[in-house]
Formats: sequence, structure tokens, C-alpha cells
Amino acid sequence: MLAWGQLRCIGATTLEEHRKYIEKDAAFERRFQQVYVAEPSVPNTISILQGLKEKYEGHHGVRIQDCALVIAAQLSSRYITDVIFLTKQLIWFMEIVQMWELQLDSQPDKIDKHERKRMQLEVELHALEKENDKASKAQLVEVWRELDDLRDKLQPLKMKYRKEKERVDEIRRLKQKRDKLILALQEAERRYDLAIAANLIYGEIQEVESTLAQIEGTADENIMLTETVGPEHIADVVNCWTGIPVTRIGQNEKERLIGLAERLHQRVVGQNQAVDAVAEAVLRSRAALGRPQQPTGSFLFLGPAGVGKTELSKSLAEQLFDDENLPIRTDMSEHMEQHSVARLIGAQLGYIGHKKGGQLTEAARRRPYSVVLFDEVEKAHLSVFNTLLQVLDDGRLTDGQGRTVDFRNTVIIMKSNLGAEHLLSGLSGKCAMQVVRDRVMQEVRRHFRPELLSRLDEIVFFDPLIT
Repeated sequence: MLAWGQLRCIGATTLEEHRKYIEKDAAFERRFQQVYVAEPSVPNTISILQGLKEKYEGHHGVRIQDCALVIAAQLSSRYITDVIFLTKQLIWFMEIVQMWELQLDSQPDKIDKHERKRMQLEVELHALEKENDKASKAQLVEVWRELDDLRDKLQPLKMKYRKEKERVDEIRRLKQKRDKLILALQEAERRYDLAIAANLIYGEIQEVESTLAQIEGTADENIMLTETVGPEHIADVVNCWTGIPVTRIGQNEKERLIGLAERLHQRVVGQNQAVDAVAEAVLRSRAALGRPQQPTGSFLFLGPAGVGKTELSKSLAEQLFDDENLPIRTDMSEHMEQHSVARLIGAQLGYIGHKKGGQLTEAARRRPYSVVLFDEVEKAHLSVFNTLLQVLDDGRLTDGQGRTVDFRNTVIIMKSNLGAEHLLSGLSGKCAMQVVRDRVMQEVRRHFRPELLSRLDEIVFFDPLIT
């Protein structure tokens, strides 16, 4: 039927499924003209979402701002990298409107928090009434006072909530009525029933829209309920999906980077050159002066133990990602054998443990915005350095299951104690500091391959601390 043109068919499949099932049958493959559909860009995705917006608004009874669609496309492109772009946008769209629809039918968090506190006080009050000692009676008076204050706070909040709930319900009812009238108008236009169409356009629809605009215009500034989904609600969903703090998502990039060196100096004392070198490298990367496919920063920290290498890593994680506990720490002394690479990226399919995933790749997939810290990197096997070359050069790494893990938004820090004895000798004043650093670099070049060192943004020296 396909060969004789008796059946017209449009099929959709993935490249992998096409190679697996269709390419095997050459005769069947010739019956179709292949059309490759690429993943849509951010502007194209925004246009697609704008076309779907009205359908979701009508079904769920919410209103989605256009700026929220733009923020959703931009944030998902930046923060969520392991899902096809359009797929995750549609999932986001559904999750956002469903979450907001549920919130419209639930009590606000502020009232719910007070209600739970009230129930807790009432249970405590019931228990204290059974006691006769002085301490319990004094506590009983305090609980009564706190309970009365809480009830005084709850009463106006509940009244305001009921009023706003009635307003939101009326808005949703009017929107549903308007949508039904629009459908009736379209049906009348298809039948060329101009009388009914005119009555709908200049009568019922105009009246509903006028009433709707009047109700929406009476909203207070500090409203507890709203049927509008804005950019801040998109940020809440990003936070739920990625764990990235909402304050970081909403904060301007320039504001966060201004004064980075000064804030690092406040926490890391006595390592001025090291702090300045790290801050300048991060600023260069954020200013798009480096290659966009590389990590945000890649550093080799050199110095003896206890001089602040780990502390600077934590401080950088706090300033860039709002959490000093974000560093993904890997002890390279555990990767001295060639087979230990499988622990970082996961075992290949067919080998024992291939379902577990790699320590490094799994952590980076869950936290794409983090500091990756390799401790005692000089002890790692040569094959581990080959793996790091791909991360430093392309900002990505393929795990044992064939998935590509994005490292472009990470900061790579490698710690080493190579040449620590030379740095300590410089502290005694026997050699000039520049001579000491030259000796350290000679030892570093003997140990690390040139292609690894050339891919680093900065080799940072930490001076021994003077007691």
C-alpha cells in the first residue's frame, strides 16, 4: 500500500529507534522520506508555549504571564540539562499549572502554619489542665495567652482568605463562561448565523469581560490568593527540581559577582594572591572571555596541608551557589589503580555494578551547579587524568551507561601537596619566593601531563601560614 501510494502515513521516531528497527529493512525505509526535526531553541520553545498557554489556562483556571514563559524557558535551558528541552518545558508547564490550581483550592501556608500551631497549643493546654503544681499552672497561663494571641491573628487572616477565595472562584467561573461563549461564537460563525454571533460578541461576551475586568481590578496589593502564575512561581518549581536556592535563581548574575574577591577575603585570611587569582578567573569565565563549553573555573591548588585550600573551596561554593556544603569531594588516593576509573563514571554495561552509576557523574547529574573538589590529585592513576581532560576541555563527561553529564556550570578544583617542602623552605627565608615557586612548578610539570596543565584556568599557590 505504501509502494503504490494507497496509504499516506506520517511516522515519528527517535534516531536510536530508527537505527534499531527501521534501517534493518531497506525496502521499508525507502517508503519514507526522512525529515530530521531538531530540538527547538529557546525562542522557538517560548513561541510553542505561548501557543499552548490559552489551552492550559482554560483547563486549569489560572493565568500565566508571558514573562513567566520566558523565564521558564531560560531557566530550564540553564539548570535542567538531562531532559529534552521541549519535553521538560511541557512537563514544567503541566506541573506549574497543576500546582497552582491545587494552591488555589488549599489554605495559604501562612494560615496553615498558624492552624498547626493552634492545634499544638490546644493539645498542650489540655495536658496542662490535668496538672496541679505551680509550674504547670504558670505554664497554663502562658499557653492561654499565646493561644488567644494566635486566635486574634487567625481571625482576620481567615476572613481575608474567604473573601479572596470567593473572588478567585468568581474569576474562574467567569473565565469558564467566557470560554464556552467563545466556543459558541465559533460554532455560530461556522454556520454563518450572524444574528447569534453578533449577540455573543456585543452582548454576552462583552458583558462577561467587563465584569471580569472589574473584579480583577479590585485586587489588593498584599493578596493571599492569585490565579496568576509569575516568574517567582517558576523559580519555586526550579528549586523543587534542582535544589538550587530560589534566591540564587532570582538574583542578578552581575550583582552576585560584584565584590566576589572581597567576600572571599573576609573568610579566607592570609592567602591574598590565591583568593585574587580564583576570583579573577571566575570573573573572566562569567564575562564570556573564555570558551563557553568549559567549566566555570578549573584550578590546581598547590600548598602544604592546613593553609586554606579546602576552606577557599567551601567559600567559593557559598558565594557562587549559596551553600558551602555543595562541593562534590573525591579523594583521589582511592583511585590509584587503572580500574578505579569505573568508580568515577560507572561500570560499562555488562559489568558488575553498571546499574549503580559513577560517584562523580551521578553527583554532577544531581547537582549541576556545584564545586567539584579532587583531593590529593597527584595520587590518581594516569587513566583518571585522561578522564579529567574531557571534563576540562569540553565541559562534559559520558558515564558508563552512555549518558552525557554536563560540567559547564561546575567549578573544578584539584588539590595537591606537590612541592610543599619547597614552599615551607621559602617560609624560612632561605630562598626567594619566586625561586621557590619555580621549583614547585618544575615538580608539577614532571608529575602532570602538559595537556592537563594547559587546560587549567589558574595554578594557585598557597603560602605557608606564619604563626
